[in-house]
Amino acid sequence: MTATISIPPTAEADGRAFSSSSLRLSLAPTGPAPALLDGAWWPRSRDLESELPSLTAVLDPLWGRITRVTVNPIHWPVVPRKVSVDGHVVKVGWFLAEQDPHELLLLSYRTGRWNLLVVPPRTTPVSAAWLMAAASDPLGTSTASRLMEEAARLRTVSETDRAVEAVWDSEGGHEARDPAARPRIPTVTAALPHQPMAR
Repeated sequence: MTATISIPPTAEADGRAFSSSSLRLSLAPTGPAPALLDGAWWPRSRDLESELPSLTAVLDPLWGRITRVTVNPIHWPVVPRKVSVDGHVVKVGWFLAEQDPHELLLLSYRTGRWNLLVVPPRTTPVSAAWLMAAASDPLGTSTASRLMEEAARLRTVSETDRAVEAVWDSEGGHEARDPAARPRIPTVTAALPHQPMAR
């Protein structure tokens, strides 16, 4: 089961779907075969200091207290060293070559580690929904960067299809929706010349 989570900090940890617009998060169900990604997070900005507290506050009851987060600094203008979260401190680090630029790594002391695809804040809702579903697939074998490339390819295909359809429509490919607006083609009936019948 894939759940898109929008969790207030007091929500129960065993329920996987919640209602709030503060956090956009989709987690893969736990299963026997680990996927490359544990889900996706769609932050509203590239400000880690303001975005991380709500993410880690939600994940603490689900995964155990998050103690460290690492990112690739390519997409984050400022990487703070520490972020205060609900009474404790989360250490933040970064790796340039070793970490996928579209991934967030979370560590929980004595519990484990999780990798989340970071959906860019300005992503369209359609692309974000696709990315969050793909990253939450428990059988997923794609990296965060591969999913971003696939989303870009799908977006290009969709835009190309729309452009082709617009040309098709402008050239009369589809009937006008309002029959009254459609121009009438006059019917021409011509008399055929009289031809003698063969005997």
